[in-house]
Amino acid sequence: MDDTQVADPKPIRRLDETLINKIAAGEIIHRPASALKELLENSLDAGATSIKVTVKEGGMKLLQIQDNGHGIRKADLPILAERFTTSKLSTFSDLSRITTYGFRGEALASISHVAHLSVVTKTKTDSCAWKATFVDGSLVDTKTGQKSEPRPSAGNDGTTISIEDLFYNTPTRLSALRSSSEEYSRILDVMIKYAIHNPSVSFICKKAGSPSPDLSTPSSSETSTSIRLLYGHSITKELIHSKVSSARKQRKDDDAMDEDDEERDDPESWDAEIYFTNVNYQAKKMVFLLFINHRLVESPRMKRALEAAYQSVLPKGTSPFLYLSLQIDPRSVDVNVHPTKREVHFLNEEAITEKIADTIQENLAKQSHSRTFEYQTLLTGTGGILNTENILPQKRPRKEKESSDEDRVAEEQAGPPQSTADPKRKVYSHQKVRTSLQDRTLDSMFRVTNQSQPQGSSSKVSETTTPPGNTLSKSRDIKESQCFLTSIKNLRQSVLRSKHRQLSEIIEKHIFVGIVDIHRCLSLVQCSTKLYLLNHDALAEELFYQLGLRQFGDFSRIKLDPPPSLREMIKMAVDAEEDLESSTSLTKPQIVDRVEKILVDRREMLSEYFSLNISDDGHVESIPLLLRDYIPNLDNLPNFLMRLGPQVDWMSEAECFETFLRELAYFYTPTLPTPTSADVQEKDQYKAERWQIQHILFPAMRRYLIPSKSLLDRDVVQIANLPDLYKVFERC
Repeated sequence: MDDTQVADPKPIRRLDETLINKIAAGEIIHRPASALKELLENSLDAGATSIKVTVKEGGMKLLQIQDNGHGIRKADLPILAERFTTSKLSTFSDLSRITTYGFRGEALASISHVAHLSVVTKTKTDSCAWKATFVDGSLVDTKTGQKSEPRPSAGNDGTTISIEDLFYNTPTRLSALRSSSEEYSRILDVMIKYAIHNPSVSFICKKAGSPSPDLSTPSSSETSTSIRLLYGHSITKELIHSKVSSARKQRKDDDAMDEDDEERDDPESWDAEIYFTNVNYQAKKMVFLLFINHRLVESPRMKRALEAAYQSVLPKGTSPFLYLSLQIDPRSVDVNVHPTKREVHFLNEEAITEKIADTIQENLAKQSHSRTFEYQTLLTGTGGILNTENILPQKRPRKEKESSDEDRVAEEQAGPPQSTADPKRKVYSHQKVRTSLQDRTLDSMFRVTNQSQPQGSSSKVSETTTPPGNTLSKSRDIKESQCFLTSIKNLRQSVLRSKHRQLSEIIEKHIFVGIVDIHRCLSLVQCSTKLYLLNHDALAEELFYQLGLRQFGDFSRIKLDPPPSLREMIKMAVDAEEDLESSTSLTKPQIVDRVEKILVDRREMLSEYFSLNISDDGHVESIPLLLRDYIPNLDNLPNFLMRLGPQVDWMSEAECFETFLRELAYFYTPTLPTPTSADVQEKDQYKAERWQIQHILFPAMRRYLIPSKSLLDRDVVQIANLPDLYKVFERC
């Protein structure tokens, strides 16, 4: 090529100030949750004891933080949103002694370049509050767009910061954000972490227009109390609290108090406070809250090391909860290594991590004798290939508690004591109602040759004498899982809104009479003086759907041992389908490939939300357990896995969760084939499934089912009423 055709080098120019600030803003503010983190830290630095956050459309439309801290002086407002304006430090050497959250003065400046920022603040000495609005770091008037001074406004002591239309001028960043519900869940996650570390501060978070907050914590609380409020009682009762510090600090604590000055001069001293779960708590993902010098940070290396401390005591695939607050001399910590202060570097990181891990292992070793398990020794219709294990094991109830529960039920049935002075009222026959749980059912009215317990059940009481109302009274309640997804909240609200009062009363107060017709799935129940014919399959399917919705994200699980091949099970179901070629242009191998790819690609989501674990090599390791002591017919498992491909709407969040739970409920619905031969094993399996319907399904319906009017229209029919029957007999 000729030298004359070589292009000249492009000149180097200074970037425009506005472009520089927008680039810097992108390093600090990634999403609404990162903006919230910066402003929460400012409120805590200001000494706030109450912080209230209001969110609209996941923080993208509005993110407002109100605190009762010491406020901002009016004279400081003009430079409040300029870059590198701070009250935390003045010289570079101050970085080695920094103890506050913020110090660079970039948070509000960055926000003002990507959103509409307004501040209302009042100090204790001010006679009124002052309001200021900022655009690109400058204090301006929103109406004219010209520079202006702060305006007097009504307000309480403290500061209220409002961020509106986040990323309105950076559409690429805005389009990269997730849905508003997911962004809101990230906001709640940030607030939960800071609420646990700051139990003396009240945190409130709510959606704009919502009458009640989604998160509310009291002030003057304790760390363990905050963990119980925000993560649930199941974690709190398994928590271990421990403190550990550097060896030198421990020696000095044992010596005279006059050596404290020497300790303060030691830059390598540190101490830590840990809350961690014992071996009885198991979760799908590790929850690791790490605060170093009160700053929320991340440390993948420390997280892996502490998680490794549990490897020898927790089952594979389960993880603990761990909260760690580490106090290190500021001179040993470099906080200026990440724009959002998400990471820090400090001296002796490996040695500190190793000592904390050793402390955790020592405490776990002391607690290992209390580990408890729940399992079922023999399952129905599975050929002995399964083991069940709850993710959150609980201890078996004490004998004293069981007897007291039975006494309480008997007292409730007996009613209040009758006064001997009152004359007895005559009760006519047509007004008498059979309510005793010990009364006979249809099955008990026929002579049977074997009174032993049906194979596969866990109770030791015979089928004819087991009180149907007591089966679930001795097992743990199925509690509603904590979930911040709007789609799940809406589905739960939809179930509550469709509740039918009269049918709910029938289900809650029914007495099981018996299974009438197996082929048509019909059973009889009595409520008061009325007799009802139910389609127990329809009611069971709705029950299992609601149980799945109730436990979303926190399922127990059924482990498959050995785990079957996902592809082989899908192929088995596809081969069993008749006239499949006429309904689709795909061949059977193509259908198997497509369904397998759908499930494998989404296996992380299936594991996290539904406890449907698929291994890397394509084996189904576990499926969700919806109801304790009830095992679905695993002969239908291939068909269930195959139907997940075409029947679940994978493209929409709410529809995906609803259709998946509907398919799961359909899989759990009992199937009761009539014995076709004299095979003893087949008959035992048949009797066991009938036993599950009477002693597990119907008590579960009584406790958990929220029936809708559609069930009353199609699947519940009143067939007799005692007073009407007496009228018929009188005519005869």
